[in-house]
Amino acid sequence: MYQERGHRLFQMPHYKYQGAQVSCVYKYVLFTLNIIFWIAGAGLLAITFWAWNEKGVLKIQSISELNGFDPVWVILVVGVLTFILGFTGCIGALRENICLLKFFSIIIGTIFTLELAAGILAFVFQDWVKEHVQNFIRDNISVYRNDIDLQNLVDAVQKYMQCCGAAGPNDWDNNIYFNCSAENVSRERCGVPFSCCLPDPAQNVVNTQCGYDIRTKTKNKVEDSLVIYTKGCVQAFEDWLPRNIYIVAGAFLVIAFLQMFSIYLARSLISDIEALKAGWRY
Repeated sequence: MYQERGHRLFQMPHYKYQGAQVSCVYKYVLFTLNIIFWIAGAGLLAITFWAWNEKGVLKIQSISELNGFDPVWVILVVGVLTFILGFTGCIGALRENICLLKFFSIIIGTIFTLELAAGILAFVFQDWVKEHVQNFIRDNISVYRNDIDLQNLVDAVQKYMQCCGAAGPNDWDNNIYFNCSAENVSRERCGVPFSCCLPDPAQNVVNTQCGYDIRTKTKNKVEDSLVIYTKGCVQAFEDWLPRNIYIVAGAFLVIAFLQMFSIYLARSLISDIEALKAGWRY
């Protein structure tokens, strides 16, 4: 009897809760997913500053003076969003912080809604989107030589899509080095970049001069089609999309699933944490 009372006397007090628990599965799955995105975001930010440093435009005033579309901005925006979301989701799950988890789920939900709205609007207003995409490509063709990242992006798109220009090779008249005007003294006058040229299986080394003089008045369209791509990149994309619709749809479904799954995990954790706090007692 005495031993039993002594045991009760020295028993340490502790907190109890009424049945509610935070799911460890949800918590650490969300933590694992977001720590991967957090590291990926940090990597994208590192790539951004490395690319700008290589171009010598690391100063803010120099960055603002860039002409045309700089692909590094896309990496920067994606990197910042990924880093912030990875940080809030990771710390929110690990520390069971309701504010961070709510911020995480709201931002993911907003991004998902914007993606869905953009897809619907692009489908409904196809002609408007096509026109603006063509103008966007032409504007960046005009500054093709001004930014090495933009130049590499244009070349990669033209080689992969097997196209030339926005609507066709003559879009390269918008560039001061490739236009056919009499005032142009460039050796690339009335030509196109090498990425417009059809690959020659007999050549192991890329011929960067294959597009020289290809658009001169003495050339006809039949001959051009045997040397360069004559289809515009917008039309090439329209032809490419139906052939790869399952790949594109699958990619969008995977992205949508990850977003919705992340929101589900975050909201489930919030519910568990709120239920646990409501049931605390001594």
